[in-house]
Amino acid sequence: MVLGIDTSNYTTSVAFYDGAEGKNCSRLLDVKPGELGLRQSDAVFAHVKRLPELVSQLVGEKRSGSQIRAIGVSTRPRAVNGSYMPCFLVGDSLARCLGAVLQVPVFSFSHQQGHIAASLWSSNRMDLLKKKHLAWHLSGGTTELLLVEPDGQSVQATKLGGTSDISAGQLVDRTGKLLGLAFPAGKELDRLSLTSQSNETFPVKVKNLTFSLSGMENKVQKMAVQGANPGDIARFCLGCICSAIQNTTADALRMYPDYPVVFSGGVASNTMLRETFQGNSFVFCPPQYATDNAMGVAVLTWLQEEKI
Repeated sequence: MVLGIDTSNYTTSVAFYDGAEGKNCSRLLDVKPGELGLRQSDAVFAHVKRLPELVSQLVGEKRSGSQIRAIGVSTRPRAVNGSYMPCFLVGDSLARCLGAVLQVPVFSFSHQQGHIAASLWSSNRMDLLKKKHLAWHLSGGTTELLLVEPDGQSVQATKLGGTSDISAGQLVDRTGKLLGLAFPAGKELDRLSLTSQSNETFPVKVKNLTFSLSGMENKVQKMAVQGANPGDIARFCLGCICSAIQNTTADALRMYPDYPVVFSGGVASNTMLRETFQGNSFVFCPPQYATDNAMGVAVLTWLQEEKI
């Protein structure tokens, strides 16, 4: 089997994969009440403390006699020049140390590639690794529409569009903070939105596959000040995000007709978003793999190691 490691700004995750079955262990980084994330120095420290615990848990569930034959790790947010975030150094350091001790190859991927692979594997759409398709990366720090092309046994993702300012995840978490929800607020905001029957929305302008969500944040803040029902605020926030993604996807499909559209990242687990996109052309992974990237990294590692 192979080992995958991901140390993002939100989650520590490790995973095993044997070409058929996978096992992942992950845990969100601890954030103090009322705060919207961690400084990089605090995220690095949290990963250093967390990794031994998760690796021990994962190894404890490893099949007797199975051996690690390769290690994969996410080393940067995106597979583009200049993409860097200190928290990924923790996983990279562990991977290279383990690789030297075990004398096995170590493969590097981006956090974004791990997201896409995790979504494809867990939704039984690994066939798309061999085909061009569109993919949304919707997370706490990223809202990007990507053109994904095969790249050997991996994927190459080129940004086509997305937000011009705050990400969908940031709007969700900032709205959650206004409503007194814990960080990250995605699951609780989703639950709260289901209590509302409001149809209030705001048309988000899309130009060249790009849109802005900062105006939505201002509207959410105004609703909170005016004492709007929390469920209505939650539904408005998520409805605006879904509308923007839906309109951008429609524009993209006019440019790339008949391309499958894959949804990845934590925001992709949202109920309203999943209900908005119905049909075989839209690929959603099970919610537990929307935030986990070590599983995707492990899958890509297996494919790379198979070539050797």
